[in-house]
Amino acid sequence: MGLVDTITTGTAQTSGPKLDALASTGNSLWNPDLAPTGEKQRTWDWINISALWVGMVVSVPAYLLASGLMQEGMAWWQATLTIFLGNIIVMIPMMLNGHAGAKYGVPFPVLLRASFGTVGAKLPAMLRGLVACGWFGIQTWVGGFAIYQILNAMTGGALIRPVIPFIGIDFTQLLCFLSFWAIQLVFIQKGTESIRWLETLAAPFLLLAAFALLAWAYVRADGFGDMLSMPSAFVPGGAREGEFWQVFWPGLTAMVGFWATMTLNIPDFTRYARSQRDQFLGQGIGLPVPMALLALVSVFVTSATVIIFGEAIWDPVVLAGRLGGIGVIAGLAVLTIATLTTNLAANIVAPANGFSNLAPKRISFRLGGYITAGLGIAIMPWKLLESAGAYLFIWLIGYSSLLGPIAGIMITDYFFIRKCRLETAALYSGHGAYSYKKGWNVNAITALCLGIAPNLPGFLNAIGFASDLPYFFISLYHYAWFVGAFIAGFIYYLLMSMGRHEPPAWN
Repeated sequence: MGLVDTITTGTAQTSGPKLDALASTGNSLWNPDLAPTGEKQRTWDWINISALWVGMVVSVPAYLLASGLMQEGMAWWQATLTIFLGNIIVMIPMMLNGHAGAKYGVPFPVLLRASFGTVGAKLPAMLRGLVACGWFGIQTWVGGFAIYQILNAMTGGALIRPVIPFIGIDFTQLLCFLSFWAIQLVFIQKGTESIRWLETLAAPFLLLAAFALLAWAYVRADGFGDMLSMPSAFVPGGAREGEFWQVFWPGLTAMVGFWATMTLNIPDFTRYARSQRDQFLGQGIGLPVPMALLALVSVFVTSATVIIFGEAIWDPVVLAGRLGGIGVIAGLAVLTIATLTTNLAANIVAPANGFSNLAPKRISFRLGGYITAGLGIAIMPWKLLESAGAYLFIWLIGYSSLLGPIAGIMITDYFFIRKCRLETAALYSGHGAYSYKKGWNVNAITALCLGIAPNLPGFLNAIGFASDLPYFFISLYHYAWFVGAFIAGFIYYLLMSMGRHEPPAWN
């Protein structure tokens, strides 16, 4: 069977005597949440997967992407095209890694066992999960603060209280944060099916809200203002004449890095897809187009705010607070829902499965989600944002770009080493084809380290930990995700080929 044939094959057998035996012997690599999804669980069609992406895309950080590129000198259409192109590129590894989830019904940490080993898989799974924990805390604070703003708008600021010592926020802010946090606990307790329900319900509402904001801006400003006619700073005579490519490539890498973490754990969702067609079509519709549309909305609305308020307002939270009357409540309610749908899908599922994979017999998906939620409180995200600010976002997005090598190894292993053939039962066996040496595939760990190494100096420079570096390393970091994925994938292929590793027979 050729590679093209295996890619187009739908789903593989996800149950049978071997799997049933592993489940019944109490082995340490299996629990019901990590087990392959059965036919009854594969209920997500392309609409559900598209809705999942719309729910994640419509968020405050994504709304601000165009502003960052324009502040670097791009014209609005250049910023929008860069965002669209970046999401077209990141969609490719997203679909490729999603293929295994749809075919074998296994989550991200279990799929990692094929390349990293049954024990070694815990390392990349937690590398992915930790960045999600950071984002979970930050997004929970954003959602809670939106609730706080709504209540203050309704009561004329009557809820403002003195700041609580040590905690650093007032009692109402803490209560709103904990309320938003508790809402998410309900969905953690209900599991991934409840997330599908919420994303499918919220997606059309979020799209409608975005276009309603666009219509409001057009009517209030009697147009979209002069920002749309402004040339880029790279034109002859501009402030950054001839520097377009110096901005474009780092910007493109940042757009890829924005969803880089999801390229890894997308099997956590595609394992519920009805077919490969559903996961391909759902992601193709749900990711690049909504991202580009949101960029257009943010640019057009911000341009109109110059006329309406006398200044450019990029931040949708600030804008919602300036709408006045019922507009404040409506705007911040949309932000709350948008933050909830993004946080649940992007920042709960991956660490919950990752923690579960550390000790499957002791930690379920639900408990893993509770651990993530607990860490979200423990880090006191409002203090992190107050003290670190932009530094924290640079760190998180930069860290995401360093995860490119994991994607490169996974894609190389699944498509080029194993030709899309996995022995499902061996993924749950400590003595099977994926146990390697005491559960570790040294080839994968070596390729991971060598893939990260070239980008590490540039990353340390970006977060302020290193200076006076050769320009080569700073320039290389502009392509961090691509460089890491290619180097790690190439080295992994060489090491596995030299070891004459024979892929296991297709189950």
